[in-house]
Amino acid sequence: MNTAEIKKEITGLIDAANDLASLEEVRITALGKKGKITGLMKTLGGMEPDARKAAGQELNVLKTEISGLIETQGKMLKRQELDQRLENEKLDVTLSPRPEAQGKIHPISQTMEELITIFGDMGFSLAEGPDIEDDYHNFTALNFPPGHPAREMHDTFYLPDDPEETGEAAKKVLRTHTSSVQIRAMEHQKPPVKMICMGRTYRSDYDITHTPMFHQCEGLMIDKNTHMGHLKGCLMDFVRKYFEIDDLPVQFRPSFFPFTEPSAEMDIGCSRKDGGLKIGSGDSWLEILGCGMVHPNVIKNFGLDPDEYQGFAFGMGIERIAMLKYGIPDLRTFFEGDTRWLDHYGFDPLDRPNRAY
Repeated sequence: MNTAEIKKEITGLIDAANDLASLEEVRITALGKKGKITGLMKTLGGMEPDARKAAGQELNVLKTEISGLIETQGKMLKRQELDQRLENEKLDVTLSPRPEAQGKIHPISQTMEELITIFGDMGFSLAEGPDIEDDYHNFTALNFPPGHPAREMHDTFYLPDDPEETGEAAKKVLRTHTSSVQIRAMEHQKPPVKMICMGRTYRSDYDITHTPMFHQCEGLMIDKNTHMGHLKGCLMDFVRKYFEIDDLPVQFRPSFFPFTEPSAEMDIGCSRKDGGLKIGSGDSWLEILGCGMVHPNVIKNFGLDPDEYQGFAFGMGIERIAMLKYGIPDLRTFFEGDTRWLDHYGFDPLDRPNRAY
């Protein structure tokens, strides 16, 4: 048994292996079930005890050395293979994109930009707030009484309580509306205030007109002389500019919201002739948004005197008004990520809302 000669032979084969497949063949030749070293290990049983002990130690050393050489060569070949792939699969990012791969602006992004443009021209500023809210800002500060249906688990996504907080601040939810942004903004602002807030909201519902996550736009104006006429004028101007119909009929119906008093639903005129829907003059009405004068309790939660200050608020679903303007039939398609849908309903990146609003 000449282990030195065997080591020299196998080492030469390892050094000659120029890829992982060749190295695997060498490993099988040396250490496989029918390999040279394995075959020698099988002969140990027929030797005398002393000879078997000496030969066994020698073969174990040889096996360990060969295994180490194979492992080292394998790491080197893997690095070499990776370097070759990085070189061969290199992407030239300076190449011009293919015309068919042109990106589109999502209808939600386009609609939000239109809202910012229209209300911005009216003097409204944009406010933002967190998606994860506490119970106070999402419900209590907005005059939602204990036991209100909106607080129930079947409608609201509750999160584990924050161990670092106490009371209502510890109870966390995914915000059910963007009205909580108004509360947070008013904690750091003094009247007069004109703001809109937009973003994701979350409710446990899913069908053709509801999704667990959707977008809202809400507006707030607080001043000493604000009244219902200001609210009506603001919203009438908005819907006529948004739908681009100068004589769009509008009506307000009494309603109820915990955070406004009086409250109203706003409808716009439409025609449902022949089973279709056309916004404008017609014999039918279509609900578009909710609004009202800010409730005195909410004014107090703003840190203001309701005998001195009053204001109006409104809110609308961004997906809903986008569906109405652009003829999108199913709310769920907004979030399915189908590029064919986006190719059809999306907007050219240069087709920005007209500042003439």
